Amino acid sequence: MTESLDLAGIGIGPFNLSLAAQLDSIAGPEVRFFDRKPQFAWHPGMMLPGVELQTSFLKDLVMATNPTSPWSFIAYLVAHKRFYEFLNADFEAVPRREFARYLAWVAENLPTLHFGREVREVSFDGEFFKLSFDSEERLARNLSLGVGLAPHIPAWAEPVMGDRAFHSSEAAYILDNIEGRRIMVVGGGQSGAEIVLNLLLNAPAGTEISWISRRPNFQPLDDTPFTNELFTPNYVERFHALAEPRRRATVAHQKLAGDGISTSTLCAIYRRLYELRHLSVEGPQTNLLPHREVLDLAQEGDEMRFVMRNGFDGGIETLDADALVLATGYSFALPECLSPLGERLALDENGLPRLAADFSIQWDGPADCRIFALNAGRFSHGIAEPQLSLMAWRSAMIVNALMGQRHFDLEHPAHFMYWTGEDNRAQPAGASALRA
Repeated sequence: MTESLDLAGIGIGPFNLSLAAQLDSIAGPEVRFFDRKPQFAWHPGMMLPGVELQTSFLKDLVMATNPTSPWSFIAYLVAHKRFYEFLNADFEAVPRREFARYLAWVAENLPTLHFGREVREVSFDGEFFKLSFDSEERLARNLSLGVGLAPHIPAWAEPVMGDRAFHSSEAAYILDNIEGRRIMVVGGGQSGAEIVLNLLLNAPAGTEISWISRRPNFQPLDDTPFTNELFTPNYVERFHALAEPRRRATVAHQKLAGDGISTSTLCAIYRRLYELRHLSVEGPQTNLLPHREVLDLAQEGDEMRFVMRNGFDGGIETLDADALVLATGYSFALPECLSPLGERLALDENGLPRLAADFSIQWDGPADCRIFALNAGRFSHGIAEPQLSLMAWRSAMIVNALMGQRHFDLEHPAHFMYWTGEDNRAQPAGASALRA
């Protein structure tokens, strides 16, 4: 067993990659990040042609808190000698494939990342966490969990999963070779919309595409300025201070701020539908079915029959299909390797870890041995938590907690928005006062 680490990261997705990039600027801490995959890959199964980032490229791994870092998206463009061409392309939204290559470039060059190394088990000896691999063990004072989310499969779909029924996370591998002429896409978010657009552009004539969403319509992402205030450190800090029931209710009301469809994608779908209907263009037929909830699914041979409730008129409907694509999102689960610590972690009623303001899981161990959880705090830190928007700030928060000092300056001035009465009282002299 070698010398202990100050931090061991489990999983190398964008969020732990951001933490590794931030720590790369600091001399002293001994850190390592481990992933069972042989190399970095960011949602490769969703890299369909033309997909775009819904977040500004300036909200990269480091820029928001460490703009001179060599691991920014701008540094990537300069290193690859396409800074000017990128600017001249004037992208309304950055191609997701470009951002994925940026992330992979950082992952290839950070020395603290170790791929092909699966953490089998994590225990605690009273002073250190002990990480067990296939052929060795490592000690670490702190952990950071960046294992990502698991595809969410509704209970009604579990019996049919296979070659003809799959999650959107595998779309890039399967969609072009999908069998059957009647294809059902379930899910009204960005992933569902991208899959429907791909099918509308590429599926042969005679194909029938049905798009189901529980939402009352195919709704756009709300990325207007005041809504984007929800993706700022100021808001996240105020949100975390709320009581848990209020936080959950707030998240439910903010769904379209983080889980809507890009306007450009909606326009592309509508224009393609127009071409197919009015301009004699050959292609698939389409059934758009918003405000439907799938209640049951029966399979007879290669045919699937869906039973749905229509939320608009209250009716019960059925529809047959040969293939199913589930764009039903993802859910968080603690990794199996943490099982030895399971009973020591504070979890809420849904099995999610309770997180402190610095993103550490509440547990019964020593206060200086922390387990930081990334992308686990939607109900503790708000709708920005699963998004790329605040990953640089979150990583800087964790670094400060790890160092026990303010290595990164995370103080921010008063905002336009008064989320609490305390915000209003903190305004500069001369500003109007809100009376309680």
